[in-house]
Amino acid sequence: MKKLALVLASLVMATFPTMAADINIMSGGAPKEALAVLIPQFEKQTGHHIKMAYMVISALQQKLAAGETPDMVFMPTTAIANLAKEGKLRAEGSAPFGIVKIVTIVKEGAPRPDISTPEAFRATLLKAQSVVYSTPTATPSGAHMAKVVAQLEIADAVEKKVTYRPALDGGVEMVADGKAEIGIYPSSEVIHVKGVTQAGPLPDALQMNLIYGAATTVANPNPEPALAFIRFMTSKDNLGVWKNAGFEPPAN
Repeated sequence: MKKLALVLASLVMATFPTMAADINIMSGGAPKEALAVLIPQFEKQTGHHIKMAYMVISALQQKLAAGETPDMVFMPTTAIANLAKEGKLRAEGSAPFGIVKIVTIVKEGAPRPDISTPEAFRATLLKAQSVVYSTPTATPSGAHMAKVVAQLEIADAVEKKVTYRPALDGGVEMVADGKAEIGIYPSSEVIHVKGVTQAGPLPDALQMNLIYGAATTVANPNPEPALAFIRFMTSKDNLGVWKNAGFEPPAN
């Protein structure tokens, strides 16, 4: 009996590597903090190995358009829906994992500006000596801010003082280092950065609720490991991880 058990154990160990999979993922920067917690847990539970590549959304879309074929992507659900229509992503099994809001940040210890209303936010941007947010053509938050300053009729004034730099390229750190007075980014991209303080979310009338999700690519010949990761990420057991990373639960 003991010999049989040893044989069975050796068979399991021999076959396990063939069961485990490498999962290649391309992602925008918003879920990076949550994934730093979830990926090791998933790898430990399943034996699968996650290979992450973080980039701004425009670069991710360009890579997919150029024919790159990761196993799955993490990006805003609107982009996922469009790529599913184009036949690049599978709608089946895709799922949202959280909502992230746009927030204003200042250097830690600096006075928090009034951004409670659109009028107050407008006045704060006009008063600020320097502002940083993501490149409008690179990320959803950057594109949204371009619309906001146009809506507030201060695009020309802001253009003279803004630095366009995605969070992944050090935009948040510019505020921490005192190189920019105000930064405006998704909450998940600033929540764990030392040296900055959130002044609060944009006023509701100017806010963008960015829903992030995951989907497998049509080119992935074995989507089950990636789908298992989606199920793991969206489990109710992991809601606290997403909350701690600056996300709100997606609407049911």
